[in-house]
Amino acid sequence: MFVKSKLLERRLTETGQRLKRLRVDLQVAEEQLSHFSEEAEDARIRSLVSETPLAGQEHREASKHAESMRRHRELLLKEIGRVEDLQNQLLDQMASQ
Repeated sequence: MFVKSKLLERRLTETGQRLKRLRVDLQVAEEQLSHFSEEAEDARIRSLVSETPLAGQEHREASKHAESMRRHRELLLKEIGRVEDLQNQLLDQMASQ
C-alpha cells in the first residue's frame, strides 16, 4: 500500500510539472497567435489596397502562419485537458486509499 501511495505521489508530481510546462507553452502560443493574426490582418489590408500579386501572396503566407499557430494552440488546449483529467484520476485514486 505504501509503495502504491509513493508511486501515485510521484505520478501526480510529474503530472503537475507537465501541466505547468503546457500552460507556459500555451501562453507563448497565444502571444504568437496574436502576433501572427495581426500580421495576417495587416497583410490582408495591404493586399486589398495594393491589389498586387505580391501583396496577395504575402497575405496568404501570413494567414498560413496564423492558422498553423491556431492549430498548435488548439492541440495544446486538448493536451492540457487530457493531462488535467489524468491529474484528477490520480487525485481520486489517492483519496480512495
